[in-house]
Amino acid sequence: MALLKKREVPVYLFKGFLDSGKTTFIRETVEEGQFEDGRKTLLIYCEEGEEELSDALLKKNKFIVETVDDEEAVDTALFAGFEKTYKPDRVIIETNGMWDAMELIQALPEEWLIAEIITTVDSTTFESYLANMKMMMTNQFKDADLILFNRCRDDHDRAMFKRMVRAVNRMGQVLFETTDGQVSDDAHEEPPYDINAEIIEVNDDDFGIFYLDALDNLENFKGKTVRFKGQVLHPKKAKEDVFVPGRYAMTCCAEDIAFVGFPCRYDEAAFLKNKDWIFVTAKIGSAPSREMGGEAPVLFAKKIEPAQPAAEEIVYFN
Repeated sequence: MALLKKREVPVYLFKGFLDSGKTTFIRETVEEGQFEDGRKTLLIYCEEGEEELSDALLKKNKFIVETVDDEEAVDTALFAGFEKTYKPDRVIIETNGMWDAMELIQALPEEWLIAEIITTVDSTTFESYLANMKMMMTNQFKDADLILFNRCRDDHDRAMFKRMVRAVNRMGQVLFETTDGQVSDDAHEEPPYDINAEIIEVNDDDFGIFYLDALDNLENFKGKTVRFKGQVLHPKKAKEDVFVPGRYAMTCCAEDIAFVGFPCRYDEAAFLKNKDWIFVTAKIGSAPSREMGGEAPVLFAKKIEPAQPAAEEIVYFN
């Protein structure tokens, strides 16, 4: 007897604060014709914004709309009821930026599978939110596949925006949309060190920038020599000749401080003590990384020297 194929329903989750552009993104995607395939789409609104899809557009694309305006109502029974009533071919959920998106995801029916998480960010309010509610802001994009900063102006610090995303989400694609609708991934800034120098000298305050730069632009660093100050970390199960020189970094709040650095091969690694401060001079190479989904930086030590602690022991990415 042949087994019935399990029903799978892709879910597209849109995150972001109120008026960050979620509905506009959905509307523009629909207007581009990406839903004109005759399949039934269930659109679930979790907040009421100024933008909305017209009835004509909804009907043309076979959209069914449900509104959930109470976080207390979000549970498995609610979504199971939607599944039973509508049997959608796909689901779009526009979340409420003040709700716990993870609880919403956990309440989805078994056959509803997250296909993509998209976060929209209003560039004009990003820095204010970052300063006043950093954890809530970073939670919007830490698990997103695509992060779109819209309403970008020339005076917005795109490089800083991208660093803040990369500090908590190393795999998501970051795009910028200008006020005239142009979209690009350009967030170029001149690094605060000379990447073409015989030895790339990284100042204490610039370690976070170097760390993310090397992750994002590894080809620019391969074969080059870098010198920086960091602390010693001996990872569990690491080989005797491997340690990680790095820094403790705050990615979103005081409760979310993590050690960041790259594996380093050094014959005398076993003699280094955890948390000791050192100067590292090392050649930059690469190795496959499952966590990074490709190649990641590795260091080959040329010289290790004792050092005094950095004046600011915690690294920040903004």
